[in-house]
Amino acid sequence: MKKQIIIIILSFLPILLFSQEKDYGQIHGNFETVIQTYQVDTIIGIDSAGVPNEKVLSNSYLNLTYTKGKFSAGIRYEAYLNTLEGYDKRYDGHGIANRYATYTSNELEITVGNFYEQFGNGLILRTYEDKTLGIDNSLDGIKLKYKPTKGIKLTGIIGKQRLYWDYGDGIVRGLDGEISFNETFKKFANSKTHFLIGGSFVSKYQKNQDPKYNYPENVGAFAGRLNISRGNFIFSSEYAYKTNDPSSDNATLYNYPIFKDGNALFINASWSKKGIGFLFTALRLDNMSFRSDRSASINDLNINYLPAITKTHTYAFPAMYPFSTQALGQIGFNSEFFYTFKRNSLLGGKYGTTLNINFSQINSIKTERIPYNENNIYEHYEGYTTDVFAIGDELYFKDFNIELQKKLNKKVKFSLMYMYEDYNKMVIQGKDSTLSVNIGVLDFTYKFSSKNAIRVETQMLSISKNNQGEKNDYGDWYSGMLEYTYSPNWFLAISDQYNTGNTQHNNAHYYNFIAGFKKASTRIQIGYGRQREGIICVGGVCRNVPAASGFNFTLTSSF
Repeated sequence: MKKQIIIIILSFLPILLFSQEKDYGQIHGNFETVIQTYQVDTIIGIDSAGVPNEKVLSNSYLNLTYTKGKFSAGIRYEAYLNTLEGYDKRYDGHGIANRYATYTSNELEITVGNFYEQFGNGLILRTYEDKTLGIDNSLDGIKLKYKPTKGIKLTGIIGKQRLYWDYGDGIVRGLDGEISFNETFKKFANSKTHFLIGGSFVSKYQKNQDPKYNYPENVGAFAGRLNISRGNFIFSSEYAYKTNDPSSDNATLYNYPIFKDGNALFINASWSKKGIGFLFTALRLDNMSFRSDRSASINDLNINYLPAITKTHTYAFPAMYPFSTQALGQIGFNSEFFYTFKRNSLLGGKYGTTLNINFSQINSIKTERIPYNENNIYEHYEGYTTDVFAIGDELYFKDFNIELQKKLNKKVKFSLMYMYEDYNKMVIQGKDSTLSVNIGVLDFTYKFSSKNAIRVETQMLSISKNNQGEKNDYGDWYSGMLEYTYSPNWFLAISDQYNTGNTQHNNAHYYNFIAGFKKASTRIQIGYGRQREGIICVGGVCRNVPAASGFNFTLTSSF
């Protein structure tokens, strides 16, 4: 590994030395470092055993990209010294984690090295990086993109997936094609309705070395998609099918590996014009876990991406119990309506008023268990049958929220939100039972001048009681935040979250003090306080976050 790093650095050395001359192309990049200190804090359950030996941990990243004409190349240096709490400790270390080179002509694009790619909505292929979740499932291999004629795109990939500082056992191969009717066919050139169809095929190969089970060494997945748009209306859909893929995921659910095919259906429709809009999304999944290593778990080596159709909340309490996509089976929908009352109307006032209403619900799929015996569990036991159009009895998640945004005058604006949520914590996190919560949020901003502003945010969460009459989980929560901004450079914030009502947990204040400075593309932030235990989810993919107490420092910059 060290030898490879030296070779890569030496190969870039001439570029780094002479890139200032215009004939030698350009170098761009970005840098980020997050540093956290850890200390004993028994009030939130952190004793000496819960504090890392290093006391100070950090995650850092540097991206460098070189471009000249049709050629581009890049490297990413990563340093986990050592990895922040809540991230997988297999990241510990430092080195070149990503390197690639790309050549692009009018019709053809060739990439070698590490790359990211998505076919359609990602139901059978999406490789991506998300530092918040600690995910990087990039492929290391070859990617080809070809445009034989206007409106037609072809993509082919082959490679192995990154697994921290190593690679997974499986080999991933894929092909995607897409046709835009309005660009390709003259008949549709002037049509107000736009049509796009696409299709994908992805397969993985992993040698079977298990003496008991006859695992398939090649697993294939197929997907087809259709997008239609006309004026203010957009419709998109994708159906995916995956051949039987027994793995640690479905074995955990049924005690034996499941030799059952998987499928997914995604539908999205939206209509909007100035001041009004509607969105509807539906997703059904059945046995759609797809990894390049059948023994992988958590967030490791996922080939595909199964989107969370529920709303992504930005406020702390509405985001406290986020939904995690259930790859083995779920059916549900999300609907959203927004309307802006016109200015100078009764409800709009002088500056208008925006109303947003959202509702989502996710249930289990309806299944019937197949009896098993010693003759069928080792090769072709499918585990269960399903009714495609039936909704299961078990509720996984329900979220109803309504938000009102209003500007009173040039100095004052506010946002008011109410949310009700049912959260099946046993299904999503593997512990406790279904929680029911009511949440209220008030966000108020006052501008002293064009540069000075103060924002006050208050939130309240009330949670259901268990069979013993005690509040579930950590109990009720209350929070307040005061933020001062001096544009465009400085900001200060003080916040506190307080939980109460559950005797199993200490009633604790989770306070934070934050100061930051921004200039051009550089942002520096320093803070001190407590971090509550929980999970962070982005797009239905989640990471556990442990309780922590101490200082934190963040620096981001691009050039």
